[in-house]
Amino acid sequence: MRLARVLGGALAASQVAYGLRRGTVPAAATRALLVLMLATALAEAVQARGRRGAAVLAAAGGTGFAVEVVGVATGRPFGHYSYSERLGPRIGGVPLLAGAAWAVMARPAWVVAGLLVPRRALRVPLAAGALTAWDVFLDPRMARDGYWTWPAGGAYEGIPASNFAGWLATGLAAFALVALLDGDDDPRATGDGALALYAWTWAGEAFANAVLWRRPVTAAAGTAAMGAFAVPALVRRLSAHPRYRTGP
Repeated sequence: MRLARVLGGALAASQVAYGLRRGTVPAAATRALLVLMLATALAEAVQARGRRGAAVLAAAGGTGFAVEVVGVATGRPFGHYSYSERLGPRIGGVPLLAGAAWAVMARPAWVVAGLLVPRRALRVPLAAGALTAWDVFLDPRMARDGYWTWPAGGAYEGIPASNFAGWLATGLAAFALVALLDGDDDPRATGDGALALYAWTWAGEAFANAVLWRRPVTAAAGTAAMGAFAVPALVRRLSAHPRYRTGP
């Protein structure tokens, strides 16, 4: 059995257990889950694209971490925020695991964008949008649980609009680099695992926020944001699959 599938199954089971847990989830559990997400994403990327797949994660994680160091110090481009110690060791006020958060959804977002548009010039901003859509789920939960704080608050669940603008800008820089490293991939041939990870994250976050955590605003906003990318990508992929084709 391939490592990516084993890790994917372990990740799904762990996320279900995480979502069902009552009360405050220990920070160690969150860190462990993030490491498992990174391991799963890395295994899928290497299985699908070899070294270039790993380079995609490294490019996104490194770019995201570097921009966050600047962001914590200056308030740009995300707005003024700060990390607590709950995500572990920090450099320049930014936890090392913050880089993992940028990396885990990078290839899934890149694959989703590639299924939607063939041109690289359009794929880069679309991938940045798909990555930013994940943060519509992520940021309210992590801020609520004390992993970082927004002193001035914001209109969306206490998160300012500048945060999402910063994610989009950082995503543009990261995926411009990804396009140079692995811009000739065919997501229809090697992207099913990454697409499954994006779709599972979308569905899982939607269910958890709506049913388990009772966060209707986050559930509605995140479902719409990620769904705007996940649904058409799934439709495009299924329509191209020989098993689902109809007609000559």
